[in-house]
Amino acid sequence: MSALKIEQGSSKHSAYDLRNPNAEVIETHTLAVVVDNEAGVLARVIGLFSGRGYNIESLTVAEVDHTGHRSRITIVTTGTPEVIEQIKAQLGRMVPVYEVHDLTIEGPSVERELALLKVAGSGEKRVEALRLADIFRANAVDSTLESFIFSIAGAPEKIDAFAELMRPLGLVEIARTGVAALTRGSD
Repeated sequence: MSALKIEQGSSKHSAYDLRNPNAEVIETHTLAVVVDNEAGVLARVIGLFSGRGYNIESLTVAEVDHTGHRSRITIVTTGTPEVIEQIKAQLGRMVPVYEVHDLTIEGPSVERELALLKVAGSGEKRVEALRLADIFRANAVDSTLESFIFSIAGAPEKIDAFAELMRPLGLVEIARTGVAALTRGSD
C-alpha cells in the first residue's frame, strides 16, 4: 500500500511549488551588429555592456566588407526580454553602428563555433579520446606521445558535449572562438 493517499482526480503537482511565478525569464539572444571598422568601436560596444552590467557570453568580431570598412560583431548575451530590447536600442543609437539584428527572433539561424581541446592521457584513455573525436567529427591537429589537440567546429552545444566527454579522459585546456551566426534563407 502506498504511503500517500492521493485520491483520483487530484493534482499530482506539489502544493509547495517554490518557484516565483512573478520571476523574470532570462533569455539568451544572439545579436549581429554591423559597425565601422575603426579604432575604438569594439571598446565602445563592450563599454555599453559593462557600464550597465550586462553579460556577454560570446563575442566574435571580423571585418566583413573591406571596401566599405565595416565589421560584424556577433554577441551572445542573456537577460530579460526588456533588457534585450534595451541593449538593441542602445546599440542602434551608437554612431558607428549601421545595423543591429537579433538573430534569435528574426527566424531560423545557423550558429557555429570553433574550439581547440588539448587532451593528455595514455593507454586506453588515448584510444577512447580518439574514438570519441571520430564520433564528434573532431580532427586531431597535433599529436605527441603524451597528448592530442583536437579541433572541432559546430553548434556551441556540440562543443560543450565533446568537452564534457573529454574531461574524464584528461582534458587539459580548451580555447573557443565564440559564436559566428547567420540567418537562414535568401534575405
